[in-house]
Amino acid sequence: MTPQTNHQNLILDRTQIEQKVTRMAYEIYEHNFEEQELVLAGIHQDGYTLAEMLAVQLQQISPIKVSLLRITLNKVAPVQDPVQQEPKSTSIAGKAVILVDDVLNTGRTLAYTLNTFLPQNPKKVEVATLVDRHHPLYPIASTYTGYSLATTINERIDVILDDESFGAYLH
Repeated sequence: MTPQTNHQNLILDRTQIEQKVTRMAYEIYEHNFEEQELVLAGIHQDGYTLAEMLAVQLQQISPIKVSLLRITLNKVAPVQDPVQQEPKSTSIAGKAVILVDDVLNTGRTLAYTLNTFLPQNPKKVEVATLVDRHHPLYPIASTYTGYSLATTINERIDVILDDESFGAYLH
C-alpha cells in the first residue's frame, strides 16, 4: 500500500514536521550564530525541499545569509556518476555548510557527497536530517535531527514533502 492510501503508518504529520524544522533551524542558528553565511546543501529531492524549509525558518529568526545548493547524485551507484551541485557558481570555500537529507539510514549518500565538498575547502560541514534511522555503515552522524527512530534494516522510511500526503511514513 502506498502512503497515500494507508495513514496507519504515519509517523510524522505536517504539523509535527513543521515543528521539527523550526526547532532544527533554531539549533542551526545557535551553533552558527557567528557565521556571516550558511550554505544549506540539500540532497535532491526531499533533502533539498527540507533545506528550503530550513532556509525560510533561518531567514525569519536570524540575520545570517542563507544560500541553497541542490545536490544530485546516483544513490544506487554513487561512483558511477559524478555528484552535481546547482548552482555551480556557489562557492563553499571558507563557509559553514550544512548537508541536508530527509532520512539518514546508512550514511552512504552523505559520505559520497562529502567527497565532492572537501576539496572545495569549506570551513566546516554539518549534517541535518529529518529522520535518523540508526543504521550507520559509514562514519556519518547527524548534527541536527528532527526525529530519531530505531528501525529494523527491512523497514523503510518515506518522507513526502510536496503534496496532500505530506508526512513521514514507516513501511
